[in-house]
Amino acid sequence: MTLRILKPGLQTTVQAGPRQGMRHLGVPASGAADPLSLALANRLVGNRLLAPALETTLTGVAMRFEEDTVVAITGARAKAWLNGGRVKLHRGITVSAGDELEIGGAKAGARNYLALAGGIVVDDVLGSVSTYLPAGIGGHEGRALRTDDLIATNPERNAPDITKTPKEYRPLASTSWALRACYGAEIELLEKDSRFDLFDTNFTVGNRADRMGLQFEGASFQVASAGRLTSAPVFPGTIQCPEDGRPFLLSVDAQTIGGYPRVAQVARVDRHLIGQLRPGDHVRLLWRDAESAREELRAKHDYWRPWLPDIADVI
Repeated sequence: MTLRILKPGLQTTVQAGPRQGMRHLGVPASGAADPLSLALANRLVGNRLLAPALETTLTGVAMRFEEDTVVAITGARAKAWLNGGRVKLHRGITVSAGDELEIGGAKAGARNYLALAGGIVVDDVLGSVSTYLPAGIGGHEGRALRTDDLIATNPERNAPDITKTPKEYRPLASTSWALRACYGAEIELLEKDSRFDLFDTNFTVGNRADRMGLQFEGASFQVASAGRLTSAPVFPGTIQCPEDGRPFLLSVDAQTIGGYPRVAQVARVDRHLIGQLRPGDHVRLLWRDAESAREELRAKHDYWRPWLPDIADVI
């Protein structure tokens, strides 16, 4: 079956699980910016948790279905309509051939995920079907979707039970976020007062914000290296401090090495939240040592496992 894109929105792409084990070859992880929301959408339509789905950015998407299927929408706080009538997020939605579905602009959070029973058919490139826009690989022709694109989907093998996400498992999109983070490899390049300020500042996400990374506004920091070092490995969640002293948070499409001091690293337990940050949001970093971060990740896995049994593969 296929679906036709009527309005592609600002940036709608096909995203799934990340590209793993290839950073030493210069291949970034990519994948869903918010893998937890991706998993929640797939759970409702009977797919594996990191199966390919549509990821929207800020402005939503509209489409027409060619065949009957079941879909689900999760992620940012947004409205959705099926043939002009309101439908809810976090529920399985039955659609028929010819039906039109629209996801509106995000009111809080940045990205929504639309999963279809059976999944989307796209080519695997370097271990993942996810779109990596800077290199033009994966997803649908390696790019964001356009008007009249036809997206191939798998026929559903078994019609899933129409269900909804329990309320306790529906993440709340916000305009203020707290991200647990550990010291980075070059934290000693910040003066002691600056280290304290890094975790005692209410940052604002600047307009430089995409799947590569996000600029933090609200404070700047002096680093002993004048913001430059020999290139070293970086990862999604790494917070660098360039010459201008304004921290920059790397996201899923970020490069594999960088030459700016790595002053902090968002802990794995909260890394999925990065995909919902948008310009104007407020962010506070919460310091954790490595062992505390591990313990809190284990606790988060324990919380989610009753609804998402393979949560350790997701976050």
